[in-house]
Amino acid sequence: MKTTGEIIREQREANGLLLRQVAGKLDVDVAILSKIERSERTATRQQIIKLAEILKLNEDNLLIQYLSEKIAYEIADEDLANEALKVAEERVEYLKANKKK
Repeated sequence: MKTTGEIIREQREANGLLLRQVAGKLDVDVAILSKIERSERTATRQQIIKLAEILKLNEDNLLIQYLSEKIAYEIADEDLANEALKVAEERVEYLKANKKK
């Protein structure tokens, strides 16, 4: 399973873009983007959106990947992680339904 960083790096290379070119468009230091690509640093949500635009990736798919990693890394060591995810999914649906009212 690819990480968000791997997806970003592969797409950058597929587009023939240098690290410094993408970093410049993203308005970050090359070292920061390099760490994001190596999964040593987490991008912000806004950076993910901008990266999707720069790299011509589907924004929703990249955001889903990014969010799923944030959740997974947060709870991966918990014994009850899978059960917690099920409850969280129900809670999200509840919050969405009640937010519209």
